[in-house]
Amino acid sequence: MSEPDRDGARSAPDLDDLAARAGIEAEHVIPYGRDVAKIDLEALRSGGAATPRDAGHYVVVTGMTPTPFGEGKTTVAIGLAQALARRGERPALTLRQSAMGPTFGIKGGAGGSGRARILPAERMNLHLTGDFHAVTAAHNLLAAVIDNHLHHGNALRIDERTVTWPRVLDVNDRALRHIVTGLGARTDGVTRQSSFDITPASEVMVIMSLATSLADLRERLGRIVIGRDADGRWVTAEDLRAAGAMTAILRDALAPNLLRTGEGAPALVHTGPFGNIATGCSSVLADLVAARGAAGRDAHGPGARRPGYVLTEAGFGADMGLERFIDLKCAVSGMRPEAAVMVATVRALKAHSGRYRLAGGRDLPAEMLRESVEDVRAGAPNLLHHLGIVRGLGLEPVVAVNIFPTDHDDEVDEVLRIVREAGARAAAARPVTDGGAGCLELADAVVETCERSGTGEAPRGGALYGPQDDLRAKIGSIAAMYGADGVDYAPAAERFLDDCERDGFGRLAVVVAKTPLSLSDEPARKGVPTGWRLPVREVRLAAGAGYVYALCGAISGLVLIVDIPVLWWLMLVPAALALLCLWLVPAQVRALRYALAETDFVIRRGVLKRSMTLVPYGRIQYVDIYQGPVLRLLGISTIKLSTASAHTDATLGGVPVADAARLRDVLAERGSAELMGL
Repeated sequence: MSEPDRDGARSAPDLDDLAARAGIEAEHVIPYGRDVAKIDLEALRSGGAATPRDAGHYVVVTGMTPTPFGEGKTTVAIGLAQALARRGERPALTLRQSAMGPTFGIKGGAGGSGRARILPAERMNLHLTGDFHAVTAAHNLLAAVIDNHLHHGNALRIDERTVTWPRVLDVNDRALRHIVTGLGARTDGVTRQSSFDITPASEVMVIMSLATSLADLRERLGRIVIGRDADGRWVTAEDLRAAGAMTAILRDALAPNLLRTGEGAPALVHTGPFGNIATGCSSVLADLVAARGAAGRDAHGPGARRPGYVLTEAGFGADMGLERFIDLKCAVSGMRPEAAVMVATVRALKAHSGRYRLAGGRDLPAEMLRESVEDVRAGAPNLLHHLGIVRGLGLEPVVAVNIFPTDHDDEVDEVLRIVREAGARAAAARPVTDGGAGCLELADAVVETCERSGTGEAPRGGALYGPQDDLRAKIGSIAAMYGADGVDYAPAAERFLDDCERDGFGRLAVVVAKTPLSLSDEPARKGVPTGWRLPVREVRLAAGAGYVYALCGAISGLVLIVDIPVLWWLMLVPAALALLCLWLVPAQVRALRYALAETDFVIRRGVLKRSMTLVPYGRIQYVDIYQGPVLRLLGISTIKLSTASAHTDATLGGVPVADAARLRDVLAERGSAELMGL
């Protein structure tokens, strides 16, 4: 392969030749312009290739718990593919497509960087072949069918209060998160509260990523649950007769997209479900197509070629991304990885020392850039915990230390030493600055691991739980993997799980939706938190995708602040005022409440005049803690939340000092997560 141009770009490729590098025949290539193609699903039925289970080497890229900036799993995967090609191997990447929300938010794209990126970059990040827009159209078609069904007599007796199917849009348009539809004349529909999600959060996107054929897609879409009827029975897209039309809209989008890396390695880019609330993986179909190509047409006949490599990526860290990759995606595809590349960075280890506070969109603290081997050692337990997760899922880990220009050699050496002392292979990687040449050591370690796995000396990936386990047992298994001491369910979550078990959904998989920035449910708890329980505040059903998902984190609702010491000095004022204060001040204290809701920080105050303030996490710019002489004497402080708009600023007084510091960290982390579109 030729070297890329200085900026990593090259002229438009020969799409047939690019497909051939992935073992895909030219007859299955459908050009979308000069530099992108779709792959006809007939490619899965042509030739005499082996089954996906033994068709080439299968490698998944995962990571330790990331910082808000991400640790470069995509760039490492791209660099690894380029390095394998330099070693004379046949690699093919399967990656998620970027959502335009994060692209126009804080990430700027998800197709790699520098000498490890997907080309054409602008199409990778903006529209590509229209798959995301097809998902948007199919999803919103079902939403429109629901509203029209309610308007035209509601023959299915849908209880509109139970409808959980929102609308979606592939941008972060916060003004549409909570809306009221059906305003106006009677002909404008039924008035009800609704909402918009971003397209990668759609169940249709997850279904696309897990479907194995057009027929499977049609069946899964029909199983989508949108709410309940007046008798409490589930209502599906099939009941509404919408699944067929949705399938027709998605027909072309079901075919994977063929792109390339800066050094010419083939990449199948397809689907993009979010990793915090969904599977976070590229499509099963892309992996199956790549696996067929990796085997080669005559893999078991005369002139058989060496198996190729299929490289894919799981979202976020091994605790969330890899577990879902194994328990959901691999359960559908039948493929089992031979190795798991776990990306680690010096900055992530330093972050998990607990000595620094990071926020997305802001520079790293200056002190974090100074050499500190001790900080690296202090953050190592998080890395080692993820190594344990990888091994617990039956995979052989290879740690890739993704090196940034600000890293120090002694820090990198310390990470490598820690990993090797733990009995795992490790390699330094420089994909952004050096491309494939910077990942040759990693490529050699991956080849060695896969060859060892092929001899039966190493285990292959296995599920964390079995389908026969009930839903609570599955959630408990995942919580134990995180390190939680148990699971606490809100009453509504308990009832919903009982309903799912009673109505035949108990054999579904589970997804635990939580922050990706910590092993726990709280983003501010770094390292390996102990002495905590996983709070499940809500459970939802994604029957079409094939799982139940539990929403975890701070319990929504109002949490009473601890009592503020009585301000005795008020008794020195005139008697009438004192009597008023003795009643009013404690009453105001008791009325002062706050809550960490799902999307907003909620403050309620007032006795004579009540008010409620909602501060969206995504608007929070900074959080200040103020404590004057009197407040220091009383052991309390005031929290000041500043936003882009003065109208949404808020002040919360009377907070104990320790609680204020904890609350500041939580709000800062949630603000960063919201800005990232998580």
